[in-house]
Amino acid sequence: MLLSITTTHQPATDLGFLLHKHPANVRTVSFPFGDGHVLFPEASEERCTATLLVEVDPVRLVRGKSKSNESFVLAGYVNDRPYVVSSFTSVVLAKVFGTAMSGRCDSRPELAASPIPVEVEIPVLPCSGGEEVLRRCFEPLGYEIEAVAIELDDRFPDWGSSRYLQVVLRARVRVADLLSHLYVLLPVLDNDKHYWVGEDEVDKLLAKGEPWLGAHPDRELIVRRYLRHRRPLTATALSRLADEDAAEPEVGEDDQDCEEEAVEERISLNSQRLGAVVAALKAANAHRVVDLGCGEGRLIDVLLKDPSFTEIVGMDVSHRALERAAGRIRLDRMSERQRTRVSLVHSGLTYRDRRLEGYDAAAAVEVIEHLDESRLSAFERTVFAHARPATVIVTTPNREFNVKFESMPAGALRHRDHRFEWTRAEFGEWATAVATRHGYEVRLLPVGDDDPEVGSPTQMVVFTR
Repeated sequence: MLLSITTTHQPATDLGFLLHKHPANVRTVSFPFGDGHVLFPEASEERCTATLLVEVDPVRLVRGKSKSNESFVLAGYVNDRPYVVSSFTSVVLAKVFGTAMSGRCDSRPELAASPIPVEVEIPVLPCSGGEEVLRRCFEPLGYEIEAVAIELDDRFPDWGSSRYLQVVLRARVRVADLLSHLYVLLPVLDNDKHYWVGEDEVDKLLAKGEPWLGAHPDRELIVRRYLRHRRPLTATALSRLADEDAAEPEVGEDDQDCEEEAVEERISLNSQRLGAVVAALKAANAHRVVDLGCGEGRLIDVLLKDPSFTEIVGMDVSHRALERAAGRIRLDRMSERQRTRVSLVHSGLTYRDRRLEGYDAAAAVEVIEHLDESRLSAFERTVFAHARPATVIVTTPNREFNVKFESMPAGALRHRDHRFEWTRAEFGEWATAVATRHGYEVRLLPVGDDDPEVGSPTQMVVFTR
């Protein structure tokens, strides 16, 4: 069984540092079921490939194992396990790349924190549900996928395809995240595990699946399959994910809104901001709009009052925020006709979600500053490479204006959950680069009183494809 990871990051041999393996050596680790080997078939400055070879020994696999549950006498010896990517692969990944999966790289810490281009080749991947399930699992995480179904027998084409796929995954991602995705999703696709699934599997899933699993649009499918459809364990895992979601401070929750508004109250900035966004949406002739990171639904509430917006989708990673949005717009009391105009979707800003594709416009109002700057590339990919609305509107605080807020200490940010706040030059540089990469035109606009020295309190960009 083979799984290869290739990068063209320069210098490509940095992959050895990230994986904690020297490209000139072969690393072998023994397991009860066989051996795992890590080797580098190519290692140049331009391109580097690390290959994981797992040799499953059928005799070692069944040694000491009870035969009472086998469906037939030779089941332990006659199966596909030595030849396909499966839970065996996940076990080996966790062992031989454990440090890399944790995101630690003492010699290259900045590299470990940075997304790099990677290509993963899997010659034989068992996939229950076929290519559709493969895409449902990996595409929301930002992967481009090539999948070819493997015939049952090329001598008898009428027999059709098997459940095995030949797969290539491509993405720009942190190596630690890549390994985490593979560890969790490979047995999910196989829909099987070679060992008993107990309560400790819930802890392993949540440890390896943070932070991406909670926001994944198919997290219930992933959790259910990972835990081998054991309902009590599945319920526990989903409940803990929901609890963590509720405990995590999210964009748009009441306490955050109040804290930021306390700073900006003097100029009623929130009302001006929403008005500017709605005006930009109407100028773009947008009728079907997605509110990215909708929080408690303030923009949705405004849009619903204008009949020209025929479809409004509010998206947020927080279940609690979506509940508050539903309460604000009185979703349960809406007329049937009004109800058809609006929907609330649980999803993440940094994961591809096909439900967000095909809309006239998307708005991210005071959202990006709540993301780690290292995750902005994933946000960019989700919105501009995959969803690709005709118009994208983004607002964010102008850090230069903070000196005008008398209650703010020097150098402070407007909210404790803000990961950064940009100057006008920094915001303009980011917006221009994004527009250039994805074929959009860009227009930068002030929101609020425009001070001649420090600019406006909020800065807004309108991207037009």
